[in-house]
Amino acid sequence: MDGTVLIADDDRTIRTVLTEALGRAGCRVHATGSLAQLLRWVEEGRGDLVITDVMMPDGNGIDMIPAISRARPGLPVIVISAQNTIVTAIRATEAAAFDYLPKPFDLPDLLARAGQALARRQRRQEPAAPGPAPVAADPSLPLIGHAPAMQTLFRMVARVLKADLPVLIAGEAGVGKSVVARSFHDLSDRREAQLVVLTAADQRDEAMHAAAARARGGTLLIEDLAGFDAGAQARLVGMIEAAESGARRDAVPRLVATSGPDPQADVAAGRLRADLYYRLAGVTIAVPPLRARLDDIPVLARHLLARARSQGLPQRDLAPGAEARLRAHVFPGNVRELENLMRRLALTAAGPEITEAELRAALPEPAAAAPPRAAALAAAAPEPAAMRLGQSVEMHLQRYFDLHGDDLPPPGLYDRILHEIERPLLQIALDATGGNQMRCAELLGINRNTLRKKLTDLNIDVARRRKLM
Repeated sequence: MDGTVLIADDDRTIRTVLTEALGRAGCRVHATGSLAQLLRWVEEGRGDLVITDVMMPDGNGIDMIPAISRARPGLPVIVISAQNTIVTAIRATEAAAFDYLPKPFDLPDLLARAGQALARRQRRQEPAAPGPAPVAADPSLPLIGHAPAMQTLFRMVARVLKADLPVLIAGEAGVGKSVVARSFHDLSDRREAQLVVLTAADQRDEAMHAAAARARGGTLLIEDLAGFDAGAQARLVGMIEAAESGARRDAVPRLVATSGPDPQADVAAGRLRADLYYRLAGVTIAVPPLRARLDDIPVLARHLLARARSQGLPQRDLAPGAEARLRAHVFPGNVRELENLMRRLALTAAGPEITEAELRAALPEPAAAAPPRAAALAAAAPEPAAMRLGQSVEMHLQRYFDLHGDDLPPPGLYDRILHEIERPLLQIALDATGGNQMRCAELLGINRNTLRKKLTDLNIDVARRRKLM
């Protein structure tokens, strides 16, 4: 890579890591913890790329993008943020950011995107026309998550939010399809008009047409397509055809629908009319189940506890052991099950923190028959003291696959597993050697400089460690 990169982040460690990584890649780097300083550099003509955090001591990085564009039209901006919500993704897209990455980000991924931005830096554009009013964060929307599957969903919603294509939201029961569907209204420029929900209870022809009339200029949300009988589906097709004949945007509603996880299987099985499916699947967005976003469960649980607190329930938090127990549960009811669980524990927990014991009492015991492959491995394994390292690792990996049921884990598994193993390996090795980096490097069989770099990249503190007994 070649070019000058301007970095704004209030975290000194992130500034150091990015400066070193981009420097090794061939870039010149200026880093600051201030948005005011960043804007001064931009106005002075410095930089071919900006990488900025969102929440800074002196402002909001996304709010700064229009000023950057006015000063330097075409200067690409990559937004990085720990605010891993759908609103952040949408606001970054509306502000014409080159890209958006959630924290903690994958460093090679960020470097690749920086390289793409620098490669296009000669393509200057005229200043963009003023965009729509900023989208305000809605605490009632549990659309948060760092998991790759959720970030893919956020980016897709942000891309198609302002388009008038019909959208089909697919997913299992309880994953939050209706919440995602409503975001297409609540976060769009149609939000001043009406959102009308049409369910299988409203199958009469007059009810359908009345709903479409009330939703003019707004959004018509059709819940659970396969739940409508054949006659009602035929009437829906006719209603959509009539709506599509409207000449003006304000005379027709935006169409958003929800379905089960595999609407094409519903079509093949005759539960869903093919012509209805193709009319509503202008864009299909899959909402992942909780078992595909295990790392998001504690964050989402705390969000739901905070929402329960805002509704008058006692204030609670999760004890560390409770987090692990939550991640071990399969959650067949997905987000709906998690929300009901958090509300119940907010009422019944004995103290300010929900303990692991309280969670175990509230959650159903795992089924007697363990997942087949993991159970077979556990039965065949020797006692823990004699267990080979490979057998132990295989058991944990197989359990991770089994927790996803018939689905595969999210993409990027190889790098994710290596990342998850590397940090505890380094921490335990450091503890075992009393924090002596030379002995630790020898134990691991790597160069001391390599160890030092890994400790820096992973932000692992080596001070005041003692050998574990």
